[in-house]
Amino acid sequence: MYEDLLEQAERMGIPVRERPLGQHACGYYCDRPRLILIDEDLPEYAKYCTLVHELVHARYRDPGCGPQYGKAERRARIQTALQTIQPLEFAAAERMYGGDSSAIAIALDRPVQVVEDYQQWLHDHGL
Repeated sequence: MYEDLLEQAERMGIPVRERPLGQHACGYYCDRPRLILIDEDLPEYAKYCTLVHELVHARYRDPGCGPQYGKAERRARIQTALQTIQPLEFAAAERMYGGDSSAIAIALDRPVQVVEDYQQWLHDHGL
C-alpha cells in the first residue's frame, strides 16, 4: 500500500524522501520544490497515513501548515481518515472497544489522530 502511494507521488511529479524529522513532525509537503518528507523513524502504518495526508496537501498545492492554514489542515486530516479507515472495520472495532480511540487505533493499525479525525467526521455528519 505504501508503495502504491509512492507510485502515485511519482506520477504527480513529487519526490518522497524519508528523513529523521524529530518528535513533533511526521511529514511535510513543500509546494516549492514540490517535495514530500516523511519521518523515517515512523512505524509503517504511520508512514502510510502520513503519506496519504501529505499527498492531499500536494493535490491542493497547499502552501504550508500551521494555524494560518487551518482549513487546509482540517481537509487533509479528514481526507486521510476517510481514505485510510474502512467503515466496516471501524464499526467492528468500535463495537468491541466503544469509543476508545486508542484501542480502536491499535485494532485498525492506524494512528490515534486518524481514528479521532474519523470519529469527529462521523459526529459532524450525524453518523
